[in-house]
Amino acid sequence: MGGVGSTTTGRQLSSGKVCFVRQPVSQETDRRVSLLPGSWDWPGAKRISSGRRVAVGAASAGPPGDARVRPLAVSSTAFARTLRPSRLAPWKFVSMKYVHLLLLSSAFLTSPALAQTIDPDADPETSTTSIVVTGNRATDPVPIDQVGGSVTILDQQVLDRRQVREVSDVLRDVPGVAVGRVPGQTQIRLRGAEANHTLVLIDGIEVSDPYAGEFDFGTLIADEAARIEVLRGQQSAIYGSDAIGGVIQYITLDGRDAPGAVARIEAGSFGMVNGAARIAGYSGDLDYALSATLNTTDGTPGARNGTRDLANDSGAVSLKTTFAPSTNARLTGVLRYARTNAEFNDSDSDPGSPTFGFQVDSPGNRFENEAIYVLIRGELDLLDDRWTQAFSAQIADTRRDGFASTGRSYGSEGQRLKGSYDTTLRIEAGGLTHRVTAALDVERERFRNTDPTGFAFTGRRQIDNVGLVGQYAIDLGDRASASASIRRDWNDQFADTTTYRLQASYRIAAATRVRGAVGSGVKNPSFYELYGFVDGRFIGNPDLRPEKSSGWEIGIDQSLFGERASIGVTYFESELDEEIFTSFPPPNFVASPGNRDTVSKRNGVEVFGEARFAEAWRVNGAYTYLRSHEDGAREVRRPSHTASLAVDWRAPKDAGGVTLVARYNGETIDSAFIDPSFVPVRVQLDDYFLLNVNADVRVMDNVELFGRVENLTAADYEDVFSFATPGRSFAIGARARF
Repeated sequence: MGGVGSTTTGRQLSSGKVCFVRQPVSQETDRRVSLLPGSWDWPGAKRISSGRRVAVGAASAGPPGDARVRPLAVSSTAFARTLRPSRLAPWKFVSMKYVHLLLLSSAFLTSPALAQTIDPDADPETSTTSIVVTGNRATDPVPIDQVGGSVTILDQQVLDRRQVREVSDVLRDVPGVAVGRVPGQTQIRLRGAEANHTLVLIDGIEVSDPYAGEFDFGTLIADEAARIEVLRGQQSAIYGSDAIGGVIQYITLDGRDAPGAVARIEAGSFGMVNGAARIAGYSGDLDYALSATLNTTDGTPGARNGTRDLANDSGAVSLKTTFAPSTNARLTGVLRYARTNAEFNDSDSDPGSPTFGFQVDSPGNRFENEAIYVLIRGELDLLDDRWTQAFSAQIADTRRDGFASTGRSYGSEGQRLKGSYDTTLRIEAGGLTHRVTAALDVERERFRNTDPTGFAFTGRRQIDNVGLVGQYAIDLGDRASASASIRRDWNDQFADTTTYRLQASYRIAAATRVRGAVGSGVKNPSFYELYGFVDGRFIGNPDLRPEKSSGWEIGIDQSLFGERASIGVTYFESELDEEIFTSFPPPNFVASPGNRDTVSKRNGVEVFGEARFAEAWRVNGAYTYLRSHEDGAREVRRPSHTASLAVDWRAPKDAGGVTLVARYNGETIDSAFIDPSFVPVRVQLDDYFLLNVNADVRVMDNVELFGRVENLTAADYEDVFSFATPGRSFAIGARARF
């Protein structure tokens, strides 16, 4: 089973607010002040009991405006105001500090990647995208259709055919996902959880900013060879803090999965120029993949009724290599540098203005985000691959700076250092496969506020955490599987916590599978929530407690018409305790976060389906119903209904094709700070429908032309109150492969 935007399941393979802040912040109303402004199943997918590594990415042949707003009610909660950035000369795009580091590391890391390398002699039938590398600490590969929880894979083929440029766009096609896109912070919510409740990995590296506590998906531009895995439900028993809603991992393919050279260039509406290049291959014991992306645009107005076009420049360079000197030893490394320079608008802070609380044109406002990520991982297999061990070290170093017309206005630095050890023993007896896994994580997060005003704390603070994981899994062939995970975290800032996860899958007939999962999660406060400071407007709270969650799900997957079609349905429930929110106490209305004494409850249904008609046609669909309430009030930015439908047609011999993608986002509640009392007003944003059409044609063996129209119907909509979104846009381009 499996499908684009479909909830597939299986066992996984490891490897790997009115706070007028002078920095991009996300409008997470009713909760907190935040810092920041399917794959087609492959033939031959089957259970692998040998412990051999399998390919996880090789492609297979086959298969916005003036939204109407209606005041609703008054609520005492949080604010949100997202900021935006300015044009940057191309020659300034890459910080020389990191250019030097990248070059040095390129020479050193002549053997780095995720632990998902493949045996060059592996059986082609085991080379399948139906393998999950996220959500399991065991290093032994297991097929996706044995995972008890909900998983969606978007593979390279899907990203190519939908001409994905910003990764957040294609995530709208995943069940349980809600996207809030504004300049300075594109947020992803899984099953009604907060944006900072999603753990984000890029090639196994945790990439959220420790200071902000979340990742800006607007900065992630799709590489030429990559795949995406989305796990929904509490995953803290595997990863610790941040995985309450689930995990999203973006994986660039290595040199054995996708060898060769490819370059892409395109141009389109709003002064957009997008490019990507990649060179990858392998020789003997070594494989490598070097890739780069760049996206630049003059932009569109970012404020309702605004006229200022907001420019945005984003890009990344990544190196991924693996060195395997023997059949049982591998050394993998990843180095990634990313930078974004963009303009933003601010909200009107004049209580006497008719646009008070609305986004307005703010010339001179811009921000720069810069990040470098490093991973080194070693693996050793013993006892004929029955005993596997992995050692890894990773660094995530992020820097954020904001500028106004008068100069630099804010800044922060966040860093995460993490070391891990994983070991798994596999025992096969009596038709059963047992896996016992132990893992240790040692992590240090630290930050420094570089605000130039002198009001904020400018020293360094850090938090240390040690996590110990135990996991047991059992398989009865491809008929049934179950696993149990437990994790204990010792933290020098917060109370120690224990989290768990249980999941099981059972095939009651050849075409029918039932599955379920239950677990708990935890999310530690961010440094900004603890120690952030904006003079007279926001004060952090060092006494905050971690948020805690529990939830469960049950689902059924059904194959139809000889596996030419499939459908799956999942019901889920979850609760969140100790939710962090922001209050504005009189008489000064200075914002400060605290923990709620009420419970946030979410439940819903996720549906996916896919079908193949002959060899030329593929159809994928997804639908989500979500009910999310806190103390009886509907939570913001969580549409009750979302849906997507993708129809793909390919010409014979893959000479070209057309893909149509339709997306629906139901009406949404948001909070607006449009009352001079600073009490947020709840408003309703109308539902909207988006229609995209993509086409490509191969003009030579190694050259293809492509084009697309996004928002074909020129829908006028808002994801976030008063933030304008793009209208209809066009793009044309070419791709060459060597």
